[in-house]
Amino acid sequence: MKILSADLVTSAYTGGARDGIIRDELPQFGFIGRSNVGKSSLLNALMGRTLARTSAAAGKTRHANYYRVTAEGGKGGLATWGVYLVDLPGYGYARGGHDSRQELSGVVDAYLSALERPPAPNAPQREDRGAMFLMVDSRHPGLAADLEAWQHLSSRARVHVVASKVDKLSRSERAKSVRELTRIFNQAPIVVSSTSGEGLDDIWRVIASATIGDA
Repeated sequence: MKILSADLVTSAYTGGARDGIIRDELPQFGFIGRSNVGKSSLLNALMGRTLARTSAAAGKTRHANYYRVTAEGGKGGLATWGVYLVDLPGYGYARGGHDSRQELSGVVDAYLSALERPPAPNAPQREDRGAMFLMVDSRHPGLAADLEAWQHLSSRARVHVVASKVDKLSRSERAKSVRELTRIFNQAPIVVSSTSGEGLDDIWRVIASATIGDA
């Protein structure tokens, strides 16, 4: 599979009909996790270019940032197709305290509502409108905030667990973390490292399978 183009389309927020939440026919794949879990770094690695802003400061992502990606590949290697990759605000920390956390939660809920929407009358009928990738730090499996996010998200969308920062674990620590995450979420996590590139193809296979039916 080859990435042909990737561009930031909009930064969405909450509040009214012109909130920037995209509701067209293109499938959407949201990335969410605790602050500083590595969402923006992973998105940059997936797109092969630096578009998502990264920061050492927690709570940097304040909006739902939509990146439209056009890819080439699939059955026969000739299909051209497009998706939105969406960088959602991190949970667990927000500058500004409770009010800011409520605001960021509203952004995520607005995004999920768009993901749940029925297709427009003239749009292609898709069983899958998209999915969510819940990113968890492989060094800290089973955190209460991650479990709470999983319960909230999985009631509204298809959710794939992504274990980040595996390059920071020893082989035995990694195996233990994967076993624990599999037990907690009842699914084997997609193990990734934005530094080494491990797991990027696995994420793209999930996206391609949901979008064009070719794993």
